[in-house]
Amino acid sequence: MTFPVTTEMICVGGIENLVRKFMRAPNHLNALRAFEAAARHLSYVAAADELNVTPAAVGSLVRGLEAAVGVELFHRSQAGPARLELTEAGRAALPDLQAGFDHLTVAYERLKASRGQITISLTVPPAFADKWLLPRVERFAANHPLYDLLIDTSGRLVDFTAERMDVGIRYGGGSWPGLKSIFLLRDAFFPVCSPALVKGLHPLQGPEDLKHHTLIHDRSMAFESAFPTWRTWLQAAGCSDINCERGLQINDSAAAYQAAMNGSGVALGRTTLVALDLAAGRLIRPFGEALDCELAYYLVHRPRAENDSGISAFKDWICAEVETSAAIVG
Repeated sequence: MTFPVTTEMICVGGIENLVRKFMRAPNHLNALRAFEAAARHLSYVAAADELNVTPAAVGSLVRGLEAAVGVELFHRSQAGPARLELTEAGRAALPDLQAGFDHLTVAYERLKASRGQITISLTVPPAFADKWLLPRVERFAANHPLYDLLIDTSGRLVDFTAERMDVGIRYGGGSWPGLKSIFLLRDAFFPVCSPALVKGLHPLQGPEDLKHHTLIHDRSMAFESAFPTWRTWLQAAGCSDINCERGLQINDSAAAYQAAMNGSGVALGRTTLVALDLAAGRLIRPFGEALDCELAYYLVHRPRAENDSGISAFKDWICAEVETSAAIVG
């Protein structure tokens, strides 16, 4: 089945109608999906990896779509880093096409909901999952029995569109392209250690005593210059004579705190990640100096998914949990 394309269709509002017509045409769904992936990556190879087909198949589907609509969607070059470049028509069609696939995903989830369960896919930093989310997640299940959580704690920066991720927790400055972000939590940074370190030959009683103890460095955010380190904390505490480069280097926050609980040294605690261990006495704050940080935890999701029932349920639940935890810490 083909549809004739007129100049009037390639204008404001016309693209949406064109996409809707194609979305009703099963023969073109694969071609539209191939075009959307290739347009997002500007690469047939990357699109093929995402769709689990060959680059030749992606190219064939896109050329077939161009032939069907009578419009060129890509400018193509034979060499150079950018072999694909969207035409004006292709660029204009892409947002409506992506919105259409988002709507299809919502419809599919609603169909699954008819059998009683909806799965919410969630990406979370591993330490946040371990130290904050997982100890509380049973309450989400109790309050929202129709939703199942599928949690990714790999730590990689997930492409929400390519992987059809529903919602995520990210740590940073609060701005990520293509995602809406909602502020959740901000940490203060302060030394934490095992209760055993305040006793013994060199009891840890003040910042100057750190020179007798191993410093545990959390390297999980080493790429982020705003992330506090022992150097920035010691400078703020006026302890410039302590060697801040020595110690134990660990690229996972939860593992760094486990090392501190084991008595292996002193770590820089983050309010969000050490609250439960402090409450249980597994860690202590040997002295009170704390350092603020501009980075924070944010809830993120695709803008068009804001009214999705599952995302709204998770958003309302986690915001309520944040308020409760802040009241307890305060």
